[in-house]
Parts: sequence; C-alpha cells; structure tokens
Amino acid sequence: MTEKRMPRALTQDIGDVDLHYLLYEGEGPTIILLHATGFQPWLWHPIARELPLSWRIIAPYFCDHRETEPEKGGLSWMQVAEDLAVFCSRLGIEKPGLVGHSMGATVLTLAHAAFGLDTAGLVLIEPIFLPEDFYKIRISVDQHPLASKAIRRRDRWKDREDALAYLRSKELFRKWDDEMLRLYLDHGFIENSGGDLTLACSPKREASLFMGSVRYDPWPLLPRVGCRSLVIEGSESDNRPFIDLKKATSMMPHGKHILMEDVGHLIPMERPRETTWIVKEFFSAE
Repeated sequence: MTEKRMPRALTQDIGDVDLHYLLYEGEGPTIILLHATGFQPWLWHPIARELPLSWRIIAPYFCDHRETEPEKGGLSWMQVAEDLAVFCSRLGIEKPGLVGHSMGATVLTLAHAAFGLDTAGLVLIEPIFLPEDFYKIRISVDQHPLASKAIRRRDRWKDREDALAYLRSKELFRKWDDEMLRLYLDHGFIENSGGDLTLACSPKREASLFMGSVRYDPWPLLPRVGCRSLVIEGSESDNRPFIDLKKATSMMPHGKHILMEDVGHLIPMERPRETTWIVKEFFSAE
C-alpha cells in the first residue's frame, strides 16, 4: 500500500521534561490527536494520513515522560492536561482542533476547561468521566479495576510471532482493524537485545496513568467547555453501564452526542475509516 503521508518523530522540551510526538506537516489548521491509556500515537496513523494534506497533525505521547509510582497515586490526568497546554504553547499552536480517545479525550477536556487551551472544537471518543462519587475516595492499586489489571499485565514475549498470537487470542483485540493491530505490534512493543519483546508502555506506567484518572473530578469543568463538542460513544462499550456520556454532553453548552452502533470502547482501532470521516466532517464544517 502506498503511504499518502508519513510523520516525523520529534521531541519538545516543555520545561522540566521532554515530550515525544508525531508531526504530519501542513500549512493549514492544526489538529491534535491524543491516545488512550497505554497506547501509542502511531495508532492514529491510519486516521491522520487520510485527513486533508493541508492540515498539520500532531500526536503527542503520554506514557513515560514523567516518573510516577502507581502506589503513590500515579500520574494525575490534570498534570497531563497541563503538560499538553504547555506543549502547545511552546510550539506556538493556536486554536487547534482537539481529538482524543478515552484518557486522551478527558485530558483534552481538562486542558481546554482548566488551562485555557483555546480550540476550534473537541471530538471526544469514549471519554472517561467516571461517576462523581468515584473521585471522592482514595483507593489502592489493587482496588482500582483497571490499574489492578494493568500492573499484572504480561510484559514479555519470545518474539513477534509470540506477541501477535497473544494479541489475537485476547478479546480486546479481536475486532481491531488489521493495520491497527500491525501498528500496535510495531510500536507498542520494544525488541530487546536478546530478541524478546516487552511493552513500550510498561505495566507499571500504565497502572500509574489509570491511578491518575481518579485524582481530579472533571464534572464541574464540563459547563466551561465553550467550544463545539462532539462526544462519541460505542454502543457495545463496557463503560456504558457506569459512565453517563449523554449527561456529560448535556452539560457542555455546545455539546452533541452520537452513538456508534456495533462497536466497543476502542472505536478508532475498530473503526478507523468511520473515525476519519467524523473528524474530517467535524472540522471541515466550521
């Protein structure tokens, strides 16, 4: 397959740490794509390359830029949001379009509402707005439903074939687009000197990010989301029983909610073409 567009992998100093990101050059408006917990910016590639060539696309990577301990509360998503706002300031990015998935969607919301990151609009794919009571308690790693699984995640495979077989055996990856699965294998794993593979975002770092999800309650900030906002929910998402995205959308002054049928939480990985179309239509309609 001929690539229409390939990014450059760059690093930006944001003051006390460096932040890695992918850049797709363009002279037009800037779109920021922000990944879910434990995943990589390369998983946006099938979407980014299909967006208008004039758009500048930036996909930052938040996993290992700060040292954190899951047992000490992990990395607050509010800190990640502040880091993103500083990142945009350092690069001179003005009024970008913001597209985020899961953790990325929540972080973008916080960056806009809490740190004044001006934006041409928000596309929030399965954002994590937990029930408000969840933010009032402090729990351990073992008590967190996602961090407890992440910290125990398998982190070593003998080779690529072993890793691919493992991914295909897991329900989480069974509906993934084939190219997305290949990109995750290429960029979500690190090949060590002995030829074995480990996760690029280690179980400890992923658990730290999950623990950071409960450090700040985003609900009071939702009425301050003053831009056009599109919230996308998967009809088969495991989050639907406890995350009320219709309620969250109703609190945003210019929010719109859509339910995507027959897809789970990982919408960009399972439906990259539909995701591309939605992003293109949303920001072309300004």
